[in-house]
Amino acid sequence: MRRVLLATLMTTALGLGVVASVPATAATVAPNPIPASQFGMHIPDISQGVTPTVPYGAVRLWDSGVAWGQVQQKKNVYWWNGLDAAIANANKQGAQIMYVLGSTPTWAASNTKQGTYPNKGAASMPSMKDWKAWVTAVVQRYSASIESYQIWNEANLTTFWQGTPQQMADLTAEAAKIIRKYDPTAKVVSASTTVRLTSAYNKFFPAYLKALKKKSWPIDAVAVHLYPPSTGTPATRADYIVKVQKDMKSAKVPASKQLWDTEINYGIKGPGSGNPDKNIEGATAAAWVAQTYLDNIRLGVARAYWYYWDQQADLVGIQMFNGTVGSVGYQTVYGWMKDRFYSCTSGDVNVCQLGDNDFPQVIAWASTGSGTFVVPAAATQTCTALNQCTPVIPGSTVTIGSMPQWFGLTPS
Repeated sequence: MRRVLLATLMTTALGLGVVASVPATAATVAPNPIPASQFGMHIPDISQGVTPTVPYGAVRLWDSGVAWGQVQQKKNVYWWNGLDAAIANANKQGAQIMYVLGSTPTWAASNTKQGTYPNKGAASMPSMKDWKAWVTAVVQRYSASIESYQIWNEANLTTFWQGTPQQMADLTAEAAKIIRKYDPTAKVVSASTTVRLTSAYNKFFPAYLKALKKKSWPIDAVAVHLYPPSTGTPATRADYIVKVQKDMKSAKVPASKQLWDTEINYGIKGPGSGNPDKNIEGATAAAWVAQTYLDNIRLGVARAYWYYWDQQADLVGIQMFNGTVGSVGYQTVYGWMKDRFYSCTSGDVNVCQLGDNDFPQVIAWASTGSGTFVVPAAATQTCTALNQCTPVIPGSTVTIGSMPQWFGLTPS
């Protein structure tokens, strides 16, 4: 049934007259509709009952006061209250939960001078005995609720990890054995790697993948953090996606292993003094949020977790809380994409065909600059990522810039 519908959608796309200004790349075609889990979120105060006002399908529990060293503050003593509350609230909201298993508690640290966040010694290698006991305790307690387990956060940065790529692969493989023993349906997600710090990325990521290959790929997804430099844009992030995919191909990562972006925002300070922190506001904020999730389906990223839903977060460039322009862009693109089959092409104007025969839709945007686009024959309305809609004339030529535009039928 899915294959028949997909073939119909491709035929419909041709009939709609989708024409960009230049020849595009070959289409990226969906075997399945877009799940809500494509839209991930960080919610630092989720254990306090915070509920985003935008729809989302997945939550990453990090920077939420529930890291290993905060839950198990002594060797045989667990403080489950915070994690219980976070998971209960996520369950209430119907979100799939990813829990980050690292980092090392002070009491388990091999070197308490390695790392300070969220506690002293957090970046050091724990003993395998302590690690296995911790993973077992978490999985046995939460197997009914946690959908995926991420091994570590930003393991290519000395702030979070000062062991070797091989040691991180060892932790990954041992955790995977335990997870699959007690919760065979859960996903195992690799330690995340930031991409924008080139030397740290190049030192860690290929070596980590090589070590995972030797362990017969004990993961279901490869995780990266695709923050651009503070002066970067979604186009920079798209370049990072291509780079990561090339490195995965070189490492012979099996095609069955998904690529997840487990933290994303823009305007974050660094790297270096030439990239000061930057506030991204107004229509640009909505456009960049929408581009992020559209680029995921265009380029093959199975999930992205927005960092983060919180009031006036100075660290990040695009604010995401109730009433912000960024949240409008997030909610709008969620409404466009969720549960839709799709076929996307890349060019001066990127184009994604969504929907079905009864309600065909097309989204167009330019990663850089602008280009021309022919309004689909069946479209009577266009809407921006700000959810601002105007009538259109089918067959007319319009200019498309960085603001994603939806084209479809005016609701009756």
